[in-house]
Amino acid sequence: MLRVGETAPDFDLASTSGLRVNLESLKGRRVVLYFYPRDSTPGCTQEACDFRDAHVALDAVVLGVSADSLGSHDKFRDKHQLPFDLLTDPGNAVARRYGAYGDKNMYGRTVKGTIRSTFLIGPTGQIEAIWSPVRVKGHVDQVLGALSGGGAPAKKATAKKVTKKKATKKKATKKKATKKKATAKKATKKKATAKKATKKKATAKKATKKKATAKKATKKKATKKKATKKKATKKKATKKKATKKKAAR
Repeated sequence: MLRVGETAPDFDLASTSGLRVNLESLKGRRVVLYFYPRDSTPGCTQEACDFRDAHVALDAVVLGVSADSLGSHDKFRDKHQLPFDLLTDPGNAVARRYGAYGDKNMYGRTVKGTIRSTFLIGPTGQIEAIWSPVRVKGHVDQVLGALSGGGAPAKKATAKKVTKKKATKKKATKKKATKKKATAKKATKKKATAKKATKKKATAKKATKKKATAKKATKKKATKKKATKKKATKKKATKKKATKKKAAR
């Protein structure tokens, strides 16, 4: 990726004006050169329309660059009434020289493609500001601020910023994993407690059953003892009666 203060790489590309455009011919003027992925996609349409609406206030040469054909550019430009030229960059050759083509993240996976980027080039051909990767919302206001010298200065996306974003994502993933682990641990503990309670309940039930069995056995024993005693008493009484009857004879 290029740096602020460096000389912008020259190029010579076909444009929607029917002429070829190069930086050498634009010296003495400030140029807003922006690279975008594809004509007629939501983000690229919004970005183009934002540059269109701020075109007069920008007071600079605005040039949009993508690998789309001139035919595609013409339709895109006519449909949205863009007051600036679109350049076609076959094979993304110029985008590569500006560092606006390479690895980027799309829906959670790394792919090769155009990295939405904007370069503010001064009258002498030096780069005054870089935005990469660009977030479409509010981007044109940043460019206006840099051109007027007011507002927050434009900043290039640095490795530090990417690292910070990566660290935040890593932290969030770690936090999620910890939370998941804690939930699993809690569930295991709850399961163990429930198992313990079930075991305790089963033990209590067993003890109650054992106690009931013992009580039943004791009662049965007492009943048997009582029956035996009654039988013995009856036998004794019968014997006594027989003895008495014998003596009466």
